[in-house]
Amino acid sequence: MKSSKKKKIIIWSVVGVVVIAVFLFFKFHGGKMEMYRVISEPSQRDSIEITVTATGEIQPVNKVEVGTQVSGIVQKLYVDYNSHVTKGQLLAELDRSTLQEQVNQAQANVTSAQSALTLSKQNFERVKALYENKAATQEKYEEASNQYVQAQNQLVTAKSDLQRAQVNLSYAQIYSPIDGIVLSKSVEQGQTVASSFSTPTIFTIANDLTQMQVEANVDEADIGQVHVGQPVHFTVDAFPDINFTGTVRQVRLEPVVTNNVVTYTVIIDAPNPEEKLMPGMTASVNITVEKKGGVTVPLDAIYFTLNKEVQDVLAKQGIMFKGLYNSEEEEAKSLRDITKKTIWVKNGNTYEQRQVVPGLNDGTRSIILEGLKEGEEVVRSVQQGRPTPKSEGGSFMKMGPPEKKKR
Repeated sequence: MKSSKKKKIIIWSVVGVVVIAVFLFFKFHGGKMEMYRVISEPSQRDSIEITVTATGEIQPVNKVEVGTQVSGIVQKLYVDYNSHVTKGQLLAELDRSTLQEQVNQAQANVTSAQSALTLSKQNFERVKALYENKAATQEKYEEASNQYVQAQNQLVTAKSDLQRAQVNLSYAQIYSPIDGIVLSKSVEQGQTVASSFSTPTIFTIANDLTQMQVEANVDEADIGQVHVGQPVHFTVDAFPDINFTGTVRQVRLEPVVTNNVVTYTVIIDAPNPEEKLMPGMTASVNITVEKKGGVTVPLDAIYFTLNKEVQDVLAKQGIMFKGLYNSEEEEAKSLRDITKKTIWVKNGNTYEQRQVVPGLNDGTRSIILEGLKEGEEVVRSVQQGRPTPKSEGGSFMKMGPPEKKKR
């Protein structure tokens, strides 16, 4: 029994060694275990934009708050939310009874003052004649004169009070000051409004909703790049797939400080012909502060570096990466010129290192000012992967010796 058990252990040990040996053989000599994939992409002519991002609020360009200058009960309302109104249109009326009584009283005061003035004038003229004939004293003359002047002043005051009462009566009728649409209504019929200390707002009217503006809050670190006339594109949550456009109209100098964060208000004109944009919507804003076009490549093609060991393995497989420099010292010297970078460009079956001058980049792609033509294929990365057929955007390279061709 013990001999049989020993034989089994020996057999399984041998099997294990054989499996490991076969695995290692195929790994290092079979050429079918590990491969490299070169990720490349042709350069293309495109535009690069540098943008400043901000959030903002959609508002009408011209918005007017309509209120009442007199107190009273709202007797009639002629418009509601979203009503289209024209300049001079009657919007609401307050109860006029109290105001009409004030007009009537003021009119009566004017009539009384006119009568008093007539009597005072007649008395003054009579005393004046007597005084000139030495039949009245100086004191009587001055008294009659003062009464006459006082009567004149009382009539002026009475007429002024009448005019004020008539104006207040006219305020009972509230008219639209502009053409537009009613955005808000803050009173209901029968409600009492008081204007003792301030003018209460009854309606808010927007002049034209086909032309809106965005009030964007730009961070102080970015405001120096923003100028009048720059193009803008933005989105709103209600229409996430629509890219709205606009133009910077104003950069306000007054800072806005919120929780120790300083921002500046930028006013952006935003055409709204379909009236999709509504007052109060939140906008995600991108202000284009710089835009240039040219031959572009992915930014990772500029920062890609090839490991020397991987390069040697690929060379054994027949995939050649031809360097630009003969030594590390020469490469280090070249890198001192910060205006230039090196990239790998495909030339037939070989990848050649080339010096280029990059330009504007947006964090994803970069313009190449010198050293590359449109359509030339550049290497983005080299990745390790399983043996699969050649796929778009990359070539596959085996690790290990190349397979022998079958005859």
